[in-house]
Amino acid sequence: MELIQIVLLALVQGLTEFLPISSSAHLILFPVLSGWADQGLAFDVAVHVGTLVAVVGYFRHELRVMVRDWLASIRQRRRVGDSNLMWAVGFGTIPAGLGGLLFNDIIETVLRSPLVIAATTVIFGLLLWWADAQGKRERSEHTIGWRDVLVIGLAQALALIPGTSRSGITMTAGLMLGLSRAGAARFSFLLSIPIILLAGGYNGVKLAQSGQAVEWAALGLGVLFSALSAYLCIHLFLKALERIGMLPFVIYRLLLGTVLFWIYL
Repeated sequence: MELIQIVLLALVQGLTEFLPISSSAHLILFPVLSGWADQGLAFDVAVHVGTLVAVVGYFRHELRVMVRDWLASIRQRRRVGDSNLMWAVGFGTIPAGLGGLLFNDIIETVLRSPLVIAATTVIFGLLLWWADAQGKRERSEHTIGWRDVLVIGLAQALALIPGTSRSGITMTAGLMLGLSRAGAARFSFLLSIPIILLAGGYNGVKLAQSGQAVEWAALGLGVLFSALSAYLCIHLFLKALERIGMLPFVIYRLLLGTVLFWIYL
């Protein structure tokens, strides 16, 4: 891979993983529209590792408290501090994990279509706009209950369809359930940690079994640039979200979907 391709794809992953615009769609479309060869599984794993490093680093203090309270809740068999949030992240991951195992072949073949991406980009973009406009936005992520976990977890499973956007659909569900913009975003980001771990582990095993040659320098740069851009993206997004809302991302999704329909229909 050329340096410009490594840097641009890593930046695309880092900037789109946590924005409600679908990182998988951009990683699929970027090589197609640019004329570059597909970057391959190894590089996809590397840039996802970068975004994982970024989100864990950004929420390191919250995660330390969550893990501590979760372990205390197991010992004491009752809710302790933020243990409920840790349980919510764990159980909220189950639907997407099961969906990935059951439907991976369909997702990786039939659904990796520009027209599928165009349709999901537009449909779920409009749903995000509706949820942002109609949601009460009264609750933080610390108020999440089991009904919320079920709804948001099932929503995350839909993001296995390219173009849906994992962060976008989980924020949409959170807003529909009455979470504030920041609360919906923060829970979405925390929920990304186990799902990125699962996806990275699954693809890492596939990569090891394939015997594919690995460009370690390219992977290292991919991890670095995706981590830096993702960390900056999380920070700026959370600072600006309450002020700008979801409308700029909805407009972007509608424009992207329109362009894709124009090109591929």
